[in-house]
Amino acid sequence: MKFGPAVAALLIVASVGASAGAQSKTAKKGAPAPARLHFVVAPTGNEARYRVQEQLIGVDFPNEAVGVTHDITGGLLVEPNGTVVTDSSRITVTLTNLKSDKDRRDLFIKKRTLETEKFPTVQLVPRTFTGLTAKPGAAPCTFEVIGDLTVRGVTRPTTWKVSARAEGDDIVGTASTAFTFKDFSMDQPSVAVVLSVADTIKLEYDFRFAPVPKTP
Repeated sequence: MKFGPAVAALLIVASVGASAGAQSKTAKKGAPAPARLHFVVAPTGNEARYRVQEQLIGVDFPNEAVGVTHDITGGLLVEPNGTVVTDSSRITVTLTNLKSDKDRRDLFIKKRTLETEKFPTVQLVPRTFTGLTAKPGAAPCTFEVIGDLTVRGVTRPTTWKVSARAEGDDIVGTASTAFTFKDFSMDQPSVAVVLSVADTIKLEYDFRFAPVPKTP
């Protein structure tokens, strides 16, 4: 149910914003103000995943259920000082194509756990970046993103651990967070072939953000 805010992601753009903010302090008087930084989810290179530990009946060791989707859209708008413009920053993951290695699991999760007919998307709105001190370069930098994650109509603050790097003009990397079923008012799955399901859900987001071309 990834998803996630990343979302984000998610959201590494702020690093560039922090750098621009520092540069603006030394700019000469009368110089044009730095522009906002606008990034969007690239057409490729984005994947959202959930991971949940489950114990199957008749199996001696736990199994990790992993569901994946590439149906991710959205963008980020960041002020030159690194502040996120929250009303223009949102990562949306559509759940209808969420797929694991078991069709029965997918059907149960979509119908019962996530209720995708009523709540077809998960959304992350990034709000702040912490621990980000420099613009991502060829080597990955790590920091955290705090954002509001909405799952099945319930919105809660979440903290994402992010690793990001520059790849050409794009920002690429991974982000992850974790929460319990109860955090978002969801029941733990209970089906005949599953003995138990762990209460912790881990969400991961492999992202690629591309800059929006500046208008003349």
